[in-house]
Amino acid sequence: MQNIKDKVVIITGASSGIGEEAALELAKHGAKLVLAARRVDRLQKLVEKIKAAGSEAIAVATDVSKNADVVALADAAKAKFGRIDVLVNNAGVMLMAPMAKCKVDEWERMIDINVKGVLYGIAAVLPTMQAQKSGQIINISSVAGLKVSSGIGTVYSATKFAVKTISEGLRAESKGDVRVCTIYPGAIATELAQHSSDEAAKAGIQAFYAANEITPDAVARAIVFAVSQPADIDINDITIRPSRQEF
Repeated sequence: MQNIKDKVVIITGASSGIGEEAALELAKHGAKLVLAARRVDRLQKLVEKIKAAGSEAIAVATDVSKNADVVALADAAKAKFGRIDVLVNNAGVMLMAPMAKCKVDEWERMIDINVKGVLYGIAAVLPTMQAQKSGQIINISSVAGLKVSSGIGTVYSATKFAVKTISEGLRAESKGDVRVCTIYPGAIATELAQHSSDEAAKAGIQAFYAANEITPDAVARAIVFAVSQPADIDINDITIRPSRQEF
């Protein structure tokens, strides 16, 4: 894991779940963390925990659906550490409901966070990485970005398929200077299952997760694996799900 030490890593959605666990795992290997989320109080507690263990981290209040916030996040990373080596586009929301419910506001929210948030992150760090001629972008999609979660998750799947497409296009355009990895988690014990406003869909998702979920450190270890690779190796796709999960 010597390739992680002193790398400057931005993680969005770092206040809980996969983002929080990824920060802790990367900190163990000497990464310098720039942690982003809306819940600054939780971020600050995580920063204090990382610093107490002897690593460096800062917290930056960030709403990834606002481009200006994400630009400010990248600027904060450069101001503190002088460079950006890795972006983990982790922030996301899962609002499940049948399309017939026509929850247009929730569709827009998922597009704003799951798609635009990923694009804003890429736009904020790509010029720096191109100037460095090095960098890595890790986008968190979902198994619902590989197979449509029809019935209650069609629009969510659409946003996660978009992440897959964005990642592959960016990888091809980067010609090796910027490495791109997409991770497709299955049922992971995070706050995602709590987000839906449709009570029937929420009950179904929560039952599914209760029967299948694994802890977010499993995905964090996958992120560490991708970041730890030498510069001439690009891990492009990792699917990680509970062994008992069929979908």
